[in-house]
Amino acid sequence: MSEFRCPDDLPGESTSPWLASTRETGETRDGPCGDGDGRSEDNCDGPPSRGPLEGDRSVDVAIVGAGIAGLSTAIELRERGLTVAVLERDRVATGVTGKSTAKLTSQHGLIYDHLRREFGRRTASRYAAVQEAAIDTVEERIEALEIDCGFERQPSYLYGNERDEMEREADAATGAGLSATSVTSVPPFERAQAGVRFDEQAWFHPRKYLLGITAELRADEGAAVLENTRVTDLEPGSPCRVRLDRAALTARRVVLATGFPILDRAGYFARMHPRRSYVLGLRMDGRPPDGMYYRPGDNYRSVRTHRDDDGELLLVGGENHKTGQGGSTEERYRRLLRWARERFPITSVDYRWSTQDYQTADRVPLIGRAGPGTENVFVATGFRGWGMTNGVAAGRLLAELIDGERPAAAGLFDPLRLTPTASLASTVTENADAASEFATEWLRTMLSPDLSTLETGEGRVFRHRGTPVACARDDDGTLYATSAVCPHMYCLVEWNDAECSWDCPCHGSRFDPDGELLEGPATENLSPREPPDV
Repeated sequence: MSEFRCPDDLPGESTSPWLASTRETGETRDGPCGDGDGRSEDNCDGPPSRGPLEGDRSVDVAIVGAGIAGLSTAIELRERGLTVAVLERDRVATGVTGKSTAKLTSQHGLIYDHLRREFGRRTASRYAAVQEAAIDTVEERIEALEIDCGFERQPSYLYGNERDEMEREADAATGAGLSATSVTSVPPFERAQAGVRFDEQAWFHPRKYLLGITAELRADEGAAVLENTRVTDLEPGSPCRVRLDRAALTARRVVLATGFPILDRAGYFARMHPRRSYVLGLRMDGRPPDGMYYRPGDNYRSVRTHRDDDGELLLVGGENHKTGQGGSTEERYRRLLRWARERFPITSVDYRWSTQDYQTADRVPLIGRAGPGTENVFVATGFRGWGMTNGVAAGRLLAELIDGERPAAAGLFDPLRLTPTASLASTVTENADAASEFATEWLRTMLSPDLSTLETGEGRVFRHRGTPVACARDDDGTLYATSAVCPHMYCLVEWNDAECSWDCPCHGSRFDPDGELLEGPATENLSPREPPDV
């Protein structure tokens, strides 16, 4: 298909620095590194691509998703002697993990005061211990496997203008066993009433880290990491059967380490909601601030430094909103850039990208057995934007559960837990919002103008012969028309004008202009359609 170019006033390469040097430029099986090793010119330093799977295969555990949760689970299971196969629709760590700001921190916004009030002090302490252990696990694995991924211990700051709120969070975090102290002098680039400093946190290059783990797994006869391998269906049972495009995999256990589980027997669609956020990679005149910074709230801000071959890159994130809602995504990049320019001497915008996370109603991830009738299927999801530590923690927790252990943190993260006090209000609000979007968008298609009003680079949903049709026109004027109905639960998709994608406002599935699936929970593409008459 032709290119959909972002507007000229959105500068920077449309990718993250973690993926910039490892983007696919050729065919999967015949990369220019030689011998059909599947590596592109930009990816010759990583392990060769394996996949898709040809023919049936059987393993102890099949893991869907090669992000930080999936690969952490895989290496933990191999250390326990179980055979594993990791199935990745794209390439290793090119999903949410490759689009994060890669903070390894126990500081997860205003979480510890919330946990202490809603769950109790013991639960807050357990959550903190799990996150701290995850940071240590990454550091130990880097040393053991000699992975060069820019790991550095750094302080992490939470800041804002509500002094009482910050003091309560500092008290709760300290009570949970963390090295957290109240401060009044942060951040250096923005006036703030108060903050909380968390010591001995870290940052790193997430894809280099996971490529190191992948290389270790591929050198092991009991493990396989299969890229460009799309899972089309899952049949739970004893054993489970994982269906792929051209093959099938039999496994005693299955782990769904994707943003949203492709198998939903526990009402995940009603207990989580998707949110997108945006990041800019900026060069500046002078030295960036030390440490990592986070201002909580609906319009949060995140700041950290990344060191690359060209010097220091300032990563500024924020502007989150519910997927498929909230207006122009182009404008969110612009607002983020204006905010950064008001506080830093910016010289260039090198990168820009967005990412998507799922948030649970009670703000705690869902890690464990998937639900009723799926005793051999496990999930890891709902990381709420803090997937670097929670993904590593999920790997350890799932490996212990699959190996027959009963870890102390299992109850806290149990996907089937009941937390009505902490989650009821959020659950009701989010499901009412999804229902409203469903009804409003179907009605809106009846009022759409005719196709002649569709400009180049735009996308819009039209009604054609009683059916909603998603139409997008690329920069060459070529028109693409697909069904506007998301195959997951039949909501109507919305055009994302910065990423040039169709996004579902109900549960977060995303599609290319020509209908190809970008991310779930949908497992099918949007069907081709005839465009409306001009």
